[in-house]
Amino acid sequence: MKPERLTLSAFGPFAGCTELSFEALGAGGVFLIAGDTGAGKTTIFDAISFALYGEASGGRGRRSGRSFRSDYAAPGQETYVELVFTQRGGTYTVRRSPEYTRPKKRGQGEITVPPQASLTEPDGTVLARLEQVNARVREIIGLDRDQFAQTVMIAQGDFLKVLLAGTAQRSEIFRQIFHTGMFQEL
Repeated sequence: MKPERLTLSAFGPFAGCTELSFEALGAGGVFLIAGDTGAGKTTIFDAISFALYGEASGGRGRRSGRSFRSDYAAPGQETYVELVFTQRGGTYTVRRSPEYTRPKKRGQGEITVPPQASLTEPDGTVLARLEQVNARVREIIGLDRDQFAQTVMIAQGDFLKVLLAGTAQRSEIFRQIFHTGMFQEL
């Protein structure tokens, strides 16, 4: 999975709409996200993980989707993350919104916007149900959220978890990455 473009709207510390182009970083496929404390590094990891899996990037105690709405966003600003990525020659676009509250468009008070997700396939097919999107993303990438966080998007020292994982856990991670399950069955 290679990220191409990430758009964040009213997400975490990003009050407005912010777009990050990974294409500008070259074709190498390995990116280091570095910066001062509080610069938003974890938010980028959270946004990628949330777009794909509907969950934050961290381990235990990770943030819930409800906490992703920016405290600095304008009342009517939509909260969402959109990730364009390529996998095995195909380009996919996944867009996901957490549950959040916003002012009513008419009258007084607030309404709760339910979580939403959509996935656009390379052929233009669009999946729009949370369960469909979740299952299809796991199928496309070949990893669940925890495996993805341990191998593809190693955030804040989680690489150590792969190094220290037991043999069985590490074998399962690598079996998923390299699609070697058929050899184990044989």
